[in-house]
Amino acid sequence: MLEVLAYFLLAIQFIIFLYFIVVNSIYTYFSLTAIKELLINLKISTQQKLKILLSSQAMYRPISILVPAYNEELTILSTVKSLLNLYYPEYEIIVINDGSTDETLDLLISEFNLIPAPPAVRLSLPHKPIKNLYLSLDYPNIIVIDKENGGKADALNAGINVSQYPIFCCIDADSILDPEALLRASRLFFEDKKVIAVGGIVFPLNGAVVEGGTIKEFKAPKKLIELFQSIEYTRGFLAGRTGWSILKSLLIISGAFGVFRKDMVISIGGYRKTVGEDMDLVVRLHKYCLENKIPYKIAFIPDPICYTQVPTDWTSLLKQRNRWHRGLIDSLLYSKDMFLNPKYNSVGIIGFPYFVFVEALGPIVEFTGYVSFIIFYILDLISKEYAFLFFCLAFVWGMWINIASVFLDNYLYRRYSSLADIIKLLFVGILEFFGYRQLIVTERIIATFQFWRKEWGKPLREKIQHEFSI
Repeated sequence: MLEVLAYFLLAIQFIIFLYFIVVNSIYTYFSLTAIKELLINLKISTQQKLKILLSSQAMYRPISILVPAYNEELTILSTVKSLLNLYYPEYEIIVINDGSTDETLDLLISEFNLIPAPPAVRLSLPHKPIKNLYLSLDYPNIIVIDKENGGKADALNAGINVSQYPIFCCIDADSILDPEALLRASRLFFEDKKVIAVGGIVFPLNGAVVEGGTIKEFKAPKKLIELFQSIEYTRGFLAGRTGWSILKSLLIISGAFGVFRKDMVISIGGYRKTVGEDMDLVVRLHKYCLENKIPYKIAFIPDPICYTQVPTDWTSLLKQRNRWHRGLIDSLLYSKDMFLNPKYNSVGIIGFPYFVFVEALGPIVEFTGYVSFIIFYILDLISKEYAFLFFCLAFVWGMWINIASVFLDNYLYRRYSSLADIIKLLFVGILEFFGYRQLIVTERIIATFQFWRKEWGKPLREKIQHEFSI
């Protein structure tokens, strides 16, 4: 009996050890390959090429910007005003008031001088009824939809139906786009007709100095909880999504900022009602194109920047991560026939299994690793050599990836002008592995056993303080 137990404990140690090797190796590989890809992208998207893109109407595509809003009275005016300052020749702003119970709609009507218009909408996609459609007397490119509450996916479907342009961009109601973000993202649709979706990088807005609807100075947040998230965003976008884009297996484009070809989204029935509508849409786009043998590309590029508010309190953060994980599992289950299916090329063979074993089930393995490591060490069931290797894999290797991501971001894009901010982020990149990471892993485990829940878990918002000149 004792011998069987010993073999069982040895097997657990081996699985956990192998898990940390695989995960950290993947992130290391992505970090290294991202350097080359990011340098190439920097050369392509120069200011001169952007000016050429603007100089000819034949070289860009007009865009519809969709902003779903539910009880966003603290941020909606700031977001819409910032969109009016975008450096782009032709676009429309469509705000979808999804049955807000606060002052969201009233503020929009007052601020932008809105008047009701006949809600003549083509019903390409299903959604809850539209109560009113508003146009702005001051800004011809602003449209506001007032509809019954149906959730974010439902609101985006309504926005797609109302939109008039062939490409649409969806952003969150607490986000601010870099003035050149749309131009940088849309160039891919012009350069390659196969492109059907583009994701850009998202950074925390917390701590930034905003003037005239743009980021005047990018600073590291002051709160520790916000700094932790800054590290996560930098690592996840620069290394993770760049790597998956190279492998043609990018399964998620952030709901905070993504650009899509409208005809393709309509072909798959638009957004599906789920708490992870952003990932679900991208997975289904992959599936539809591969099943119908449609040549396509779904890409991530790091220079279209979106700044978004991240949670500033622990309750909101945990609710957000719980929802993200439930959305991930729901998306994977809905398209489960893609799993290890060669019919879906690298998406089915590489991308989908990674998200199943590492992203969906990984928190259980990781948490088991932490707990078993402590228990085995206390009971003297593991050697000091194994304990040292586990520490190096779980903490030191992970810290190196964080530090490398911060250095990579600052070397290529120099977002932070202050050396103190960079040092602060590097320190937090080390500190993340002593409590914060374990807390997030625990919440994701809870979400794993709540994947059927459809509650959204809306985080608290803070009013963005800045001045605009439109």
